[in-house]
Amino acid sequence: MPVNSELQGRVFPPTEPYLVGREKIREFSRAVFATNPINTDVAAARAAGYADVVAPPTFAVVIQELTLHQLLSEPDAGIDFSRVVHGEQRFTSTRPIVAGDELTATLTVASAKSLGGHSMVTAESSIVDAAGAHVVTAISTLVVRGDA
Repeated sequence: MPVNSELQGRVFPPTEPYLVGREKIREFSRAVFATNPINTDVAAARAAGYADVVAPPTFAVVIQELTLHQLLSEPDAGIDFSRVVHGEQRFTSTRPIVAGDELTATLTVASAKSLGGHSMVTAESSIVDAAGAHVVTAISTLVVRGDA
């Protein structure tokens, strides 16, 4: 089944709140070789003006993954995950994610189109804090390879 072009413009329900943990940030920081002390040391983060350790900018993908799961699980999407290649990833932040944040994300399908035998789906996940204030938007483009 080809990717459903009618996905474009679809907005999915907000995810359940995700409580950002200090140890999750430290683990992620080690995994991506983030060496800034504000990513692992509470005292350094507080000295820099933050309430707790600060997540590297790409940590937002952890929350975005919750929204992408919604998209990939959508019965009429026509996205065969075994044929997906990650094409592009971007982030636009209002402020950094810090330990203690409770974040919710809402996915909007910005684009769904076919190019040759392949399809491209661009998903924008708007991530907000418990007060509803924007924190970061994570934008992913998934390339769905056509049949061989």
